[in-house]
Amino acid sequence: MSTSASDPLAGPARIIRRAVCPGSFDPVTNGHLDIIGRAAQLYDEVVVAVFVNQSKSSMFTIEERRDMLQEVTAGYGNVRVDTFHGLVVTYCRDHDIPVIVKGLRAVSDFDSELQMAQMNRGLAGIDTLFMPTNPEYSFLASSLVKEIAKWGGDVSSLVPPNVLKRLQERTASTE
Repeated sequence: MSTSASDPLAGPARIIRRAVCPGSFDPVTNGHLDIIGRAAQLYDEVVVAVFVNQSKSSMFTIEERRDMLQEVTAGYGNVRVDTFHGLVVTYCRDHDIPVIVKGLRAVSDFDSELQMAQMNRGLAGIDTLFMPTNPEYSFLASSLVKEIAKWGGDVSSLVPPNVLKRLQERTASTE
């Protein structure tokens, strides 16, 4: 005997737990992937939302960053990648996502991220989950990866292989 959604004996509807991992991901690093993978274990759906950071100069277009992320997260059945412009809380409200997941590398990250989390809670009732980064990646930042790659340094242990290839192509074309 099957039950339908209107059957009072069917029990409560299952609530889908959703979260967003926002960032510029220019480029995506192994540290980003660590946080995304861990969030994917906690939530039914994780949206990796790529945005344009107006205060940073980008090496890759938003479309290139989206494509790289889609490639490196393809193995997760519950992760999807999207792009947006504007406030993260607006994106969350428009897509019915109640939680923002952010990775923290150091106390200095916490200071600025806590302010942002409190503002997001006040503006839109969106909560933030802070996830401490794996110590293996505590020093890792996209800006450092770009700088090292630009000067011909080896970043192969810091980024996924497809990202490494694109970094090498991009930095070779700017020499």
